This record gives sequence, structure tokens and C-alpha cells, in this order.
Amino acid sequence: MINSIERRPSRPADATEPVIDLELERQEILKRYRRLLRAAKPMLKGDDAKLIKKAFNTSAEAHKNMRRRSGEPYIYHPLAVAQIAVEEIGLGPTSIVAALLHDVVEDTDTTIADIDHAFGPKVAKIIDGLTKISGIFEYGTSQQAENFRKMLLTLSDDVRVILIKLADRLHNMRTLDSMPRDKQLKIASETIYIYAPLAHRLGLYAIKSELEDLYLKHVEPEAYKDIARKLRETKLARDRFISRFIEPIEADLAETDIKFVIKGRPKSIYSIWTKLNKSKKPFEEIYDLFAVRIILNVPQDEEKAACWRAYSIVTDHYKPNPDRLKDWISTPRTNGYESLHTTVMSKSGQWVEVQIRTERMNEIAEKGYAAHWKYKGNDTQTGAGIEAWISQVRDMIESAGSGDKKAAIEFVDDFRSNLYSEEVFVFTPKGDLKVLQRGATALDFAFDIHTQIGARCMAAKVNNTLVPLSHVLQNGDQVEVITSNRQKPSEDWLRFVVTSKAKTKIKDLIKEENKRYVTDGRDLVGKKLRVLRLDMTNEIINQLRAYFGSKTADDFFYRVGKGHIDVQELKKFKSDKEAKENRANKLNTDALPDAKAFVKELKKIHGERADADMLLIGEDMDRIDYTLSKCCNPISGDDVFGFVTINDGIKIHRVTCPNAVELMSNHGNRIIKAKWTSQKELAFLAGLRITGTDRVGLVNDVTRVISNELHINMRSVTIDSKDGIFEGNIRLYVHDTGHLETLMRKLERVQGVFEVVRFDS
Repeated sequence: MINSIERRPSRPADATEPVIDLELERQEILKRYRRLLRAAKPMLKGDDAKLIKKAFNTSAEAHKNMRRRSGEPYIYHPLAVAQIAVEEIGLGPTSIVAALLHDVVEDTDTTIADIDHAFGPKVAKIIDGLTKISGIFEYGTSQQAENFRKMLLTLSDDVRVILIKLADRLHNMRTLDSMPRDKQLKIASETIYIYAPLAHRLGLYAIKSELEDLYLKHVEPEAYKDIARKLRETKLARDRFISRFIEPIEADLAETDIKFVIKGRPKSIYSIWTKLNKSKKPFEEIYDLFAVRIILNVPQDEEKAACWRAYSIVTDHYKPNPDRLKDWISTPRTNGYESLHTTVMSKSGQWVEVQIRTERMNEIAEKGYAAHWKYKGNDTQTGAGIEAWISQVRDMIESAGSGDKKAAIEFVDDFRSNLYSEEVFVFTPKGDLKVLQRGATALDFAFDIHTQIGARCMAAKVNNTLVPLSHVLQNGDQVEVITSNRQKPSEDWLRFVVTSKAKTKIKDLIKEENKRYVTDGRDLVGKKLRVLRLDMTNEIINQLRAYFGSKTADDFFYRVGKGHIDVQELKKFKSDKEAKENRANKLNTDALPDAKAFVKELKKIHGERADADMLLIGEDMDRIDYTLSKCCNPISGDDVFGFVTINDGIKIHRVTCPNAVELMSNHGNRIIKAKWTSQKELAFLAGLRITGTDRVGLVNDVTRVISNELHINMRSVTIDSKDGIFEGNIRLYVHDTGHLETLMRKLERVQGVFEVVRFDS
């Protein structure tokens, strides 16, 4: 079902294969099954245990001849997914049964009707949802987008489908070591692109953090190991610091009647890595590597008062940063998260983040949506934000429409943009609270009230002051929408709205307005193509769309109809197309953007060698049409992959390219494995950013190292100095990553240089 699994029938051992002890495996399977039952026991009622046993036996029989890529029995996987579902997400018996069976329909002749008959309609519905989305990320962009839209359609029906899907993905990420490098990169990219943000949105912070860490472990293994090592080395010092920090807080809390637990926890490796990249500081200078969490055990009706009492005790001992107080107790986040966050200054001069919450809030923070159901009967507000969000997802899906490729792709883009978004809390003139995405404008607010109000919105009053539609709202603003029947939606509106609802509705409203231009453009293009003796096929239209930089065919026709593209330019398109086809004929490959034809040709060129399916950068230059991508400027030695473009052959990208995640997750069928061969005779353009303290002769010392010691040619040097601090950007030519690293080490030893980092030149 998931790319990280390879189903293989177990084969009899021969002289070269290890002997598999089937009895030991059977005992291990039963051991894992019993562990699952122990975890599920507190929530089992009636015949639940019998149903779980039946599901286990069904799954074990269905997968009895299958093994994972690691060689382990396949049944380990559904057992692990069920264990994650119950222990880490907090799902109940129905979900356990569905998790055990989640691959059965896909792998055997068992049908959804059979599942319905044996396990009931609830389980059948979940299995049906999981089976329908099993092909996600397997095809081209539009197909992947449509599959993802289908996956979210099940979210609006039964959120357990997505939760089991996340458990499935988490286990596959935990067992990714057994996969080849190219599969690791592809699956990890999918995970960071969609699954980690989705876990965040559903409040599954522990799973979201682990998915992010596992992504980093496989995509940037050296960075991951380096941060993990430094965290281990600094653990004792951190523990001592936390112990001293919490001592006075514990003493004061102990004098109250509140039961509590205080613990310090390091931030995730991925979040530290992100902070290091963002701040451009070394590990040793990142102070907020951990947070102190105070968890209170109080009745639900006393939670708010108890949390603020604990906050008062903390700020009695440590001065808070007024700009860093986050009250998500009075107004919980839309994914149900409740907590009180503050950042205070310790006695040693370090900022420390303190999180104050109750046991109920902590369980919701760790287990998200599933934990919300446990408390729903006691507090109708808990999880209400998630319910509202799921309702918005349902609206988005309905607006996107099934089968519309353009809408499906735009839907995924809009959906992803909302997954990590923070919120802003604003009020209507009558005092009703509205929760919008941070960065939302007055126009977003208008569309949140009603589509027609948004369509006719011409301005707004924020706190009784007239503001334009693009005015960005702040927490606590009171907003009144001003409408006019003469107002019409404009494409310009899409520049400043941020919510998916507003974007979707604006696109729908202007779609009708644009239909006339699309029709006119189609007619003009058709006439011109007939003159050029080209058939107006889907392939030609897609090539025209890409050639003129349009996202869709309708967008291309619209631009022609509006006069933004002159049809006379189609003549140049024809000549460029013919030249491209002549080059492609040398390869004897399809012009369509799919890796299979290129891989087939590579195997012909390379013969029987082990790396026959890989593009060898250097050796294949005269036989395969490829170029180095300018968005990341790879150099010899970089970890790279090839991407088959529509019009420009294969582009080589670094694995760490800013576009890599999107390309590998959304266009898996266009990725080609690639590696460098000897490139010593070539020079690659690279960029270095140097910072440090300014002094007389510094620039001379830097350029001497580059030119005299290492004999490296420089393309450009830009040095800026202010208040005793200098920053320089140098573009130069190197042979490979080893050459570049040698230069960076030498520059770091120049007096006054603080940091040398590579940037995409």
C-alpha cells in the first residue's frame, strides 16, 4: 500500500540465503499480537477482543507468504500500525480492526463487501477509504493531487481513515532504513510535504515531530547525526540547568493544593536544524533548545484558574518576555491545542520557554483529535476548532470538484498552505469571534462571513477606521464589511487573500467571467495552428502551455484571449519544438516528461553494470540531454537526482535544493537516479557567504587564500561592512565538494572570520 513496502513471497533457503526459523517468527508474531491486546484492553467492551482476534487471523492469513523489504514477515506491519493507532494516537477497537486489515483488500481477492459482512459497515467504510487512496503519490502531479483530494474526502466522512494513514506512514518511516537511497528520498519528501503538516493540523504533535526527525535522518543524515551527538554531549549540562531553574517553581507549587509534574524536554532535532538554518548561528549559540513543561492535575472546571496561578508563580521568580505570551487556553487553536506559553529570562541570562497545561490538555496535545473525543462529553468547546476545520475541508473539496485536474492541483496547494498556519482572532460588529489564518485580510474576513458578502466587498472598517480590502487583521480587531452591488471580484484579489475559502471562492467567481476570454483564445490558437499545419491535440496544447509559462491550458487560452500572448508567437514555438524534437530523436526517447524512457536508454548505454539505471554526470554528457539546475547550482560531489522536464531535457538538482521536496513528492514518475563521475577537469560555480568582524587587510587575506593558496578563480566578490561587522558574498569556481570544503576550512581560519557557509549561487 505504501511505497516503503515491497511485497515478496518468502522463498526456500538455498546455500547463499540465511535459514528462516518459521517457528521463531510465529512466536514473535504472537508476542506482538498479545502486546497489542494489552494496550487495547482498557477500552475493550463486549465482543471487541473477538473481533480483533478475527481481524488478526484474517490479516495473518492474507499476508502469510509476504515479506517486507527488510525480510521480516509482512504481518509485522499491520500489527505495528495497529499498535501506533492505539498507543500513540489513542484510537479504539474499530480502528484497531481497520489497521490490522488495512492492506488486505489491496493484496488479496477479499472485497469491501466481504469486510462489511465479516466486520461490519464502520470497518468496511474505513478500509474502503484507505484502499481508495493507496495509489497516492504514485502517478503524475494531477493524478496525485486527485488522489490526495480523495483522501481528504474521507477525512470529512471519518477522520479515522486519515489517522490510520498517518500511523501507516509513521511505521514506514521508522523502517525506511531497508529501502534504497532513491526510495528513501522520495518517501521522506512525501512525508515532509503532506503527512507531517497533516499530523500538525490534527494536533498529533508527537507524531508530527517524529515524522520531521525521520525526514531529516534520511535526507540530511550528517546534519541529523551532528545535532543528535551535540544534544547527547550537552545533556548533563542541560539537566543541571533545568534542575536549578525549576527548583523555586516546584517549592512554591508544592505549597498549593495543586498536584503537578514539571519536566524539561529538548526540542526536536528537526526544529533545532530549522532554527540553525534560519538564524545562521552555530549550535552552541542557540539557547532555546528545550522547553520546561508544567503539567497540572486538576478538575476540568478549575483548569484555567490553576494554569494562571502556575504562571504567576513562574513570573514571581523569572521576568517574562511580554511579546512571547501565548494564551491558547482562553482561545484554543483550531486543532484543539490548549496551553499557556511564556518565555522567561533565567538567572544565567538564557531565555527559557515554559509551557503550562493540565493533564487533559497534555493528552490532547500529544494525541490530538482522538483524545478530543475522550473529553467531548465534558466540554463541547474542546476540539470544536478541529470540527470547524474539517467542515472547511469539506467545503474546499466540494468547491474543487472531482476529476478537474486544475482544481485538484490548486486544492492541494491551498490545503498545504493552511496546514502549518497560525491563527488570528477577530470579532464581528456584534462581538462574534472569528478564527482566521494569520495574515488574513479584511477580504478574507468578508468571504468567511459569506461568499456573496466577499464578492461585493469594496472596503472594511477595522476598529471603526476605514481600511482597504488588503488590510492585514490583528488579534482583537473588530471588523465591519462594506459592500456594493457594483463591486466585482478581481484576479488581483488573489494576491492578498490567504485563506483557502477566499481563494477558492474568488477563483470560482472569476471563472465565469473568464470563460469568454478562454473561448476566444482557443479559437485564435486553433486558427493559427491550422496556418502552421499543426494539429490541435492535447499534447500540442500541453506543450504550448509549458512553453508560454501557463499553469493550465485554460490559463494559456485566457492569456491569448486577453491579448497578453500574441498568436504570432506560435510560429517561434513551432521552430523551437522542431529543434527540440531533433535533439530528442538522437536519444530515441519519448518527448513526454516520464523517466522510464530515459532509464531504458541509460540501460542500453551502460550495459550490465550495477549502476546502469543511473545518469552518470560527466560520462553521459554527449549521449543524454541534461543540464545543471540554476535554482541550486549542484557541484561535483553533491548528493543529486535528475528531473525530467517537459521542454528542457533532464535537470540535475541537489537533494537539498529548495524545490527538491516538491519535485520528489509530487512528480515521482519524473525522477531519475544520478551520480557524479570524475569531473576534475571541470569547474562549477559555487557561492560562499562569509561573516565576521571587520579589520584592515581582511579582504586581502580572504582573496589571498582563494587565489594564491588554492588557485581558485573568482567570478564576483561583494563585501559590505557596517558597525564593525562585515558580510561578503563570493562566487567562485571549484572542482567538487571536497575542493569547496577545503576552501571553507581555510577561510574559517582567517583572523576575524566568524562563519563561512555555502549558498545557492
